[in-house]
Amino acid sequence: MSPDREFTRRLFQTVATVAGTAILLAVLWAARDALLLVYISALIAMGFSPLVTLIERQHSTRGQRGVPRWLAILAIYAVIVAFVVFLGLLVIPPLVAQGSALWAKLPSEFYKVQTFLISHSLMTHRVTLEEAVQNAPSGTGGNAVGSVLVAISSLIGGVFGLITILILTFYLLIEASTMFEYFSRFLPHSQRGHVAIAARQAVAKISAWLRAQCILAGVMGTFAAVGLGLMGVPYFYVIALIAAIGETIPIVGPVIGGIAAVAVAVSVSTKLALVVGVYFLVLHQLEANVLVPKIMERSVGVSPVAVMVALLIGGSLMGLAGAILAIPTAALLSVIVEEIAMWQESRDQRIK
Repeated sequence: MSPDREFTRRLFQTVATVAGTAILLAVLWAARDALLLVYISALIAMGFSPLVTLIERQHSTRGQRGVPRWLAILAIYAVIVAFVVFLGLLVIPPLVAQGSALWAKLPSEFYKVQTFLISHSLMTHRVTLEEAVQNAPSGTGGNAVGSVLVAISSLIGGVFGLITILILTFYLLIEASTMFEYFSRFLPHSQRGHVAIAARQAVAKISAWLRAQCILAGVMGTFAAVGLGLMGVPYFYVIALIAAIGETIPIVGPVIGGIAAVAVAVSVSTKLALVVGVYFLVLHQLEANVLVPKIMERSVGVSPVAVMVALLIGGSLMGLAGAILAIPTAALLSVIVEEIAMWQESRDQRIK
């Protein structure tokens, strides 16, 4: 082959490779929302896979099959739905009663605030709630309809996303073995064993992360219930449940629990609300700097430094979703890095 033809062929290959890579990246970026749903479903499927396998084998005996895999998955779904319904029945009635009480006390609390401001020369005369609403910054009323429509659209999108995740997770759990065997056919025979080991380690780490999340939720819920109960905060068990559920949401979740606790404590006294706010601030610092790094290190095998760095990077890249997915993603990356390092070491030993 002449030099000119060789140069043309290499140039064409380079251009085609760059163009193909650019097109692939553009397609992935355009489908990032769908890919995020797939990734979340895969993580949930990996987290529940050991439990599904355990239920499958629980009732198996010699010569008989155990529980069908689809039935084991549906049993887990049923337990989760029952737990959510139970929490709703436990939380919603007290929240409605507390909200009604706060709404009834709003005029008197508004009057107290104005009295404080007038006594310190921060306000010249009293205004009613109607006047305060009318004197609100212009533009908020005009954007109210748009804000409501955006909120409704986001809610509908979130519901459809949740349904998609549940369905996709179900099928991933059903077809996990078949899919792994199919993709393994494209790997060299010498690497299939290493990939299988890495896949099992990844499933174990994600499952451990899910258990660690449950442990963190239980610890924070217990601390919140005991502390608020001793302080005499009304409906402390409801706030403890909110704090426990919020623990599954990094950064924002504990703040939501603290705000709910302070809002309920305000109905009793301002002093109690201040004490509750300080208590939750201490809990948040303990959770963020001690519990999360240590529990994740012991359960998932990711160092505290890696946990905090993953949370910072995930939160800055994708916001709340990135913070939630940061630790399991760091766990998966650690498995991949360890497997590559082991493969490199074995290759170096073969060369020697």
